[in-house]
Amino acid sequence: MDSQKEALQRIISTLANKNDEIQNFIDTLNQTLKGVQENSSNVLSELDEEFDSLYSILDDVKESMISSIKQEQARKSQELQSQLSQCNSALENSEELLEFATRSLDIKEAEEFSKAARQIKDRVTMASAFRLSLKPKVSDNMTHLMVDFSQERQMLQTLKFLPVPKAPEIDPVECLVADNSVTVAWRMPEEDNKIDHFILEYRKTNFDGLPRVKDERCWEIIDNIKGTEYTLPGLRFDSKYMNFRVRACNKAVAGECSDPVTLETKALNFSLDNSSSHLNLRVEDTCVEWDPTGGKGQETKIKGKENKGSAHVTSLRKHTSGTPSPKRTSVGSRPPAVRGSRDRFTGESYTVLGDTTIESGQHYWEVKAQKDCKSYSVGVAYKTLGKFDQLGKTNTSWCIHVNNWLQNTFVAKHNNKVKALDVPVPERIGVFCDFDGGQLSFYDANSKQLLYSFKTKFAQPVLPGFMVWCGGLSLSTGMQVPSAVRTLQKSENGMTGSSSSLNIVTQ
Repeated sequence: MDSQKEALQRIISTLANKNDEIQNFIDTLNQTLKGVQENSSNVLSELDEEFDSLYSILDDVKESMISSIKQEQARKSQELQSQLSQCNSALENSEELLEFATRSLDIKEAEEFSKAARQIKDRVTMASAFRLSLKPKVSDNMTHLMVDFSQERQMLQTLKFLPVPKAPEIDPVECLVADNSVTVAWRMPEEDNKIDHFILEYRKTNFDGLPRVKDERCWEIIDNIKGTEYTLPGLRFDSKYMNFRVRACNKAVAGECSDPVTLETKALNFSLDNSSSHLNLRVEDTCVEWDPTGGKGQETKIKGKENKGSAHVTSLRKHTSGTPSPKRTSVGSRPPAVRGSRDRFTGESYTVLGDTTIESGQHYWEVKAQKDCKSYSVGVAYKTLGKFDQLGKTNTSWCIHVNNWLQNTFVAKHNNKVKALDVPVPERIGVFCDFDGGQLSFYDANSKQLLYSFKTKFAQPVLPGFMVWCGGLSLSTGMQVPSAVRTLQKSENGMTGSSSSLNIVTQ
């Protein structure tokens, strides 16, 4: 009976997964169908615009050519009209002279005839008819303004759609996820010298399979990439994976997207657990600040976050989308608690813990203190840390401690043993926790200089822990272990000499 139930349960689970897969595919098909309709309308509109533009160009060229023909016609007409006017005037004068000469032939008196002959000779010498060119200044030929559109007509007849670039291929082997950056590399399936640029699209997801239509974030777009590789720097990995796809573009059209590639980008994401903090601490997600009022007048803070914009809280935010990791209990999912009812830490244990346990793997986060912070500690602790216990003063907690009150000290602390650190206090402290390897290391987050390492064996899951007095801390999570830290961890075998006194195996 039990075995049959288990078999049936497996069948049900398989069917449910298959149904989910089919539904996702149906959503994809519907989305594709909608895209076909929208994109068809878009390309029809663009085609109309292109032809309208072509018609406009042809109309402009036609008007220009007509204008040239009319100008040439006007120029030649003016030249011929001027020449015609001169000839008519010369002909009129010549006919008058001819008539006078003809009459002179009838003169009988020699002296008068001689006088008329001299006048005729002078007038003939000066007659414009003999100075005229009897050749037209311009011809009636207009063939120099004729056009031959046979070549252009052939070109227009061969108009066709520009070849769509083929989809690029992302090479997962060449892609790199490191230092909170992702480098994506791709190649074209065949050489295409008409490619002008590429478009990279990406989005975060918690699914390791194909991109889903529903319940997914929108694609982020990076346009005008000239090479076949691109690096997205300074990311906060608040999801387990990222989807990537690429399309190639020529001058007129973008090709189809490449097959999407999913890269793993998970990192430790956590917030400060407001319900675990001391009453003298004001806690909000990734910020904690000393509150000398002891929480008075703050009882309704968790309900509705009324004091979220308080000027007393440093507004440094973690760059995440709020998607909780599978092992994280979201702060927002906890029932509202009255601040004055908490008793997790009290006395001089001004402590707040993270809301996510570390049970395996290597993790990294960074902490920055306010400039006027008098005292603070950063480290990890077991869940069993006592309500009066201070970080580093028990065998269940490890930390580095900074004291700027009366005298300046910078020390590593565990099990109430202290090791002075002869290095400057950095602006930002990086915390590296290798749970399986039993190592807790602290770094200058900017230079990646090693500040101190604890070697131990964690017998229980640990929580990030923070102590603040007269000041405040801000937290950055969703960060991968930096490459420089990984390199140092391979060669670093613990602080030598006096540091060994703190390297205690805790059972």
